[in-house]
Amino acid sequence: MSAEMSPKTDPGAGPDETDLRELAAVVDELLAEGRAHRDSRQHSGRSTQDESLWDQAVWEDLVDNGFAHVGIAESAGGSGGGLREAAVLLRAVGRHAVAVPLAEVGLAGWLLETSGGRLGDGLTTVGAGNLVATPADGGVRVVGRLTRVAFARQARTVVALAAPAPHRPETDGTESATPELVVSIPVADCRITPGRNVAGEARDDLLVDTVLPSSAAEAAVIGAARELRLRGALARAVSSAGAMSGLVSQTSQYVREREQFGRPLAAFQAVQQSMALLAAEAAAAGTAADAAVRICAERGCASPEAELAVAAAKVRTAQAATVGAATAHQMHGAIGMTYEHALRHTTSRLWSWRSEWGGERTWADQLGQLAMNAGGAGLWDALTKA
Repeated sequence: MSAEMSPKTDPGAGPDETDLRELAAVVDELLAEGRAHRDSRQHSGRSTQDESLWDQAVWEDLVDNGFAHVGIAESAGGSGGGLREAAVLLRAVGRHAVAVPLAEVGLAGWLLETSGGRLGDGLTTVGAGNLVATPADGGVRVVGRLTRVAFARQARTVVALAAPAPHRPETDGTESATPELVVSIPVADCRITPGRNVAGEARDDLLVDTVLPSSAAEAAVIGAARELRLRGALARAVSSAGAMSGLVSQTSQYVREREQFGRPLAAFQAVQQSMALLAAEAAAAGTAADAAVRICAERGCASPEAELAVAAAKVRTAQAATVGAATAHQMHGAIGMTYEHALRHTTSRLWSWRSEWGGERTWADQLGQLAMNAGGAGLWDALTKA
């Protein structure tokens, strides 16, 4: 990465809009090249089964250019930078519909950063599920299951939260308050049950029963599980907003080039109305995601204002994904459903991302609960002062 494009590491001096636009332009060019190479291999029938699970060559390009670990502190093995820079990259991943574990590495890096840990060699992903940790032989035994772990079979390590086993009561009759642990588990030590999402990306279940050294099990900060969920939902909302903008570009190009009855499809009023609907959904998704990123960057992802913004963004991007994908496929017709067509890379990821880290209904319920708890005056302040 060139010096002028290196992410800023001074937390007191966030990036300006020019920095972010320059970052987006560089990443867009890189991902466009990777996507074109992938699509060419698929059209020619030269892609392998593993390439259908993830875009390894694209990921290696991101690593080589210093973009894979943006948003993770250098002390935790990252490239520095903050949430805004990371969001630019996540949006670009969605726009170009590439299968890379950018969000997962970022979430794992955040967990390690907060617990004083550090990213190790090889690919690191993040997992969620039910893990229990107990002391064992100078280390920590971790037992349990992680469900639908993204890119697990491609990863060397999975980072997750493990709850401490119940402790004996203290002398005063209360149980000692032991925090959760951030554990770094070698994937090779897990039993993998392979799975996929509708986009074909690996979503594997991991059965865990292993003993880790104490250095691989550090105390988590208070509220880590809640903030991890918020950050995961934010990542999916931002990538979905990017995918919606990509959907507009793909569909706009198609209706301008495709002719019917001697005219481009874009000349028909019904198609124009559908394009307007698609563009409106993309704009709404982008606005909601941008607002959530801004509030999280300014107030912190664990703040009440951020929780409200993330919930709204997850709901709105999920709604946009449903309407947008259906509209785009309607305008493309049957060709958009074929394996070889690029449209499916975008729409299948939209369908997957809308349910990951909490679906529309889950976040809509939470959004309603937050509004009720705030009351009329509190909700108005949250909406107008954020």
